[in-house]
Amino acid sequence: MVSRRHEYMSNVWRDGLFGEEGRVVFCTGGAGTICSAQVRALVYLGANACIVGRSVEKTQKIAKDLAGVRNGAKVLGIGAVDVRDIQSLEKAAQQCAEELGGIDYVIAGAAGNFLAPIHNLSTNAFKSVLDIDVLGSYNTAKATLPYLIASASKNREQNGTEPFGAGGRIIFVSATMHYIGTPLQSHVCAAKAAVDALAHSVCIEQGPLGLTSNVISPGPIADTEGTSRLFSENKQATANQIPSGRLGTVRDIADATIYLFSEAGSYVNGEILVVDGGGWHTNFQPAGESVAYPDFFLSSEKRITGVKDGRRSRL
Repeated sequence: MVSRRHEYMSNVWRDGLFGEEGRVVFCTGGAGTICSAQVRALVYLGANACIVGRSVEKTQKIAKDLAGVRNGAKVLGIGAVDVRDIQSLEKAAQQCAEELGGIDYVIAGAAGNFLAPIHNLSTNAFKSVLDIDVLGSYNTAKATLPYLIASASKNREQNGTEPFGAGGRIIFVSATMHYIGTPLQSHVCAAKAAVDALAHSVCIEQGPLGLTSNVISPGPIADTEGTSRLFSENKQATANQIPSGRLGTVRDIADATIYLFSEAGSYVNGEILVVDGGGWHTNFQPAGESVAYPDFFLSSEKRITGVKDGRRSRL
């Protein structure tokens, strides 16, 4: 079902913003709620897209839906891609470039998450999240860098060095949990801290070639699988802890993405754009009464209740 424009981006953006030069976005985790909204907004504004994911059926279904937001839009859905496998990503990036004419923007959005205290968190579980988030982000950058460099070079040829124009840009999707430390999220805190550091390194090394590398760190976003799992007990209580007084929306993240990929964001590089309504400043925690701090860790039971089942969330 095609969403209405105001549900996934603000009305301030100019139609055709990314269509004049046939821009192309490549997105890992593109079938997820947040990443698909980011891609949806870019496609509506003129870009073509390639989303990749592990599920063939789901990825192709979402790609077809995304293509419906604009007449003539081209959206590839490539399934059976594991971000932990560099060869799989390189093949997908090559297919994207061959069928759509290149890659101008990249969103590294594949992620894993679940609630677990350290004493119940196995080494394999910890490693799994780091592999998806950190290695997956690195592989995404590694597989797409040649195309991003080509896009940035084209911008320089057309526009000179000031401004670079739009193209040759990568966004890593991170989080805010590691800023203050979050109970039951040691694996995610470690992974997202590494993703932030990776984005900074890409900025430093690839910036001279015309690339920009930035991070978007969402707070709790309403109606997503991750928020339903991590904030399942009392979403209103969570919203009350956020200075802006509400949970975020996918539109908030899509708007931030459009800004960073547009010409307006051409001089923003190596930055972390937190989109959470100021929530991390209030030290809000995601788990509710069943894992209230510090009572949960002092209890002999240490059993998590009121949280949806499942150990992994692919955002």
